[in-house]
Amino acid sequence: MTNHIVLFEPLMPANTGNIARTATGTNTKLHLIEPLGFQLDDKHLKRAGLDYWDTVDLTIHPSLEQFMTTLSQQDELFLISKFAPRSYHEVDYTAQDHDYYFMFGKETTGLPAEFMVEHAEKALRIPQNDQHIRALNLSNTAAIVIYEVLRQQGFPELELTHTYTDDKLK
Repeated sequence: MTNHIVLFEPLMPANTGNIARTATGTNTKLHLIEPLGFQLDDKHLKRAGLDYWDTVDLTIHPSLEQFMTTLSQQDELFLISKFAPRSYHEVDYTAQDHDYYFMFGKETTGLPAEFMVEHAEKALRIPQNDQHIRALNLSNTAAIVIYEVLRQQGFPELELTHTYTDDKLK
């Protein structure tokens, strides 16, 4: 079982950098679907990802169509959209023989409408009050979803490595 965050045509380097940092810290694979709204050597991208870029398990796909051809029958794809009827927490992400992919749309327009309609049964949302905001921040949304998935899976391979002791607090 492996978890994957997929960003469709991301535009903002800071969001992608923050998501890369989350992916690295959670042993989650990151996929970027081109075209990107920035260069991968962009200073804002590096600043957001800090010095973690060499540890990101990153795959770049030239198109949505090409990405879709990489999925197997055992893979579970979920589309994250504020327009989905089902909430992200209503799904069981614990099947050991599945890889889980969570696709997030471009910051300005989300995922393509035709693609969403074609895969409507895979759409999930994070509840939000959309009377006050258009959407939650992309990097926050990715973190919310991946941590729910990891919580259900028992936070595999995310051991506690450091703790505060009395002598560190003095």
